[in-house]
Amino acid sequence: MSTNSGETRPVIVQKYGGSSVADAAKISAIARKISDRAETGASLVVVVSAMGDSTDRLIEMAREVSGGRSPEARELDTLLSTGELVASTLMAMAISSAGHPAVSLSGQQAGIRTDTTHGSARIADIDVARLRRELELGRICVVAGFQGLADNEDVTTLGRGGSDTTAVALAAALDAERCEIYTDVDGIYTADPRLVPSARKLAEIGYDEMLEMASLGAKMNPRSIELAAVYDVPILVASTFEDVPGTLIHGGPHMMEVRRAVTAVAVERDVAKITVRAVEDRPGIVSQIFVPLAEAGISVDVIVQNASLEGLTDVTFTVSKADFERTLDLTRQTCAEIAQDVVGNAGLAKVSIVGTGMQNGPGYAATMFDALSSSNVNIEMITTSEIRITCVIASSSVKKAANALHSAFELDAVDV
Repeated sequence: MSTNSGETRPVIVQKYGGSSVADAAKISAIARKISDRAETGASLVVVVSAMGDSTDRLIEMAREVSGGRSPEARELDTLLSTGELVASTLMAMAISSAGHPAVSLSGQQAGIRTDTTHGSARIADIDVARLRRELELGRICVVAGFQGLADNEDVTTLGRGGSDTTAVALAAALDAERCEIYTDVDGIYTADPRLVPSARKLAEIGYDEMLEMASLGAKMNPRSIELAAVYDVPILVASTFEDVPGTLIHGGPHMMEVRRAVTAVAVERDVAKITVRAVEDRPGIVSQIFVPLAEAGISVDVIVQNASLEGLTDVTFTVSKADFERTLDLTRQTCAEIAQDVVGNAGLAKVSIVGTGMQNGPGYAATMFDALSSSNVNIEMITTSEIRITCVIASSSVKKAANALHSAFELDAVDV
């Protein structure tokens, strides 16, 4: 990515999500805050998502005019990019009305180049020359998130959470002081407060822990956290509507939270499990199960192969609930001649403990399993990483499991 350290004013990149810019009143209110912030001496680049649920409405209309079929990917990307263009132009108008010069820029105008993968493009490079010229003129740059331009000159979109990725990528390319993500929550918590009333807001969290939590469905987009870690971009997650401290995601030394081996409890709902029963235990059999799924674009998560019995074995894996029926049908077709049966369960969820402190200490798995057992929560599957332990459980047990783990690891206690 192109960078330049010649800025005399510190650059701050801010991002506002769809709920933050849902209507004209909210846009005007945020514009006043942005204008006031610019007066403190920072050069501001503001990334915005589409207004409210406008992206969903555009997708619905695209399907209607396509006769109920999936629209052509290129045209859908071009259509969806207009949602952010509307929001960015309205925000630039509102900032100018609030008394500070502003200019709206599409992803292309902001210099964002991507690969050619429609619907989930990845950023290849950012030419920040136009952004720097505008900042030097004293303007606030309002950039349409979620989009870029491929080498074949087609508009592309970055997929789920793409505006977060846009913001972090721009912060890296501009060597910004930090990236600020403003949303409808006021920070990152030790657990979902809707499930665990005693959950605490974290003052700070490391990239590795946040990446694990984001991968399990926490508020941030995993791609944006990966990008922030690579380029060492600090990210502040804070509330759009409340003037309260947020959570800083960074790679520097921790102070308060380092005392805890387990930082948070994460929950991911809408998990489904598929079991391929009694397949022959021989080389190549697993590839016969999973290669067709990969070719169909189905993402597989947890995989467990049971111990062989009389030359036969069971293979169990998880997918998202949205992919359950398609996965079950496809697996039954591809495994008809190699398996005794293929069964599934769509009523599952994941509950995880996350923390870098678990890397060099024993007993965390035992504490987790004991807490779940004491709460009468049955574990269907288990998977781990260096800083995470995940159990697949019944979705009906999520709340009591999350509360039991939060209590077992004393996450409700305030550090002193």
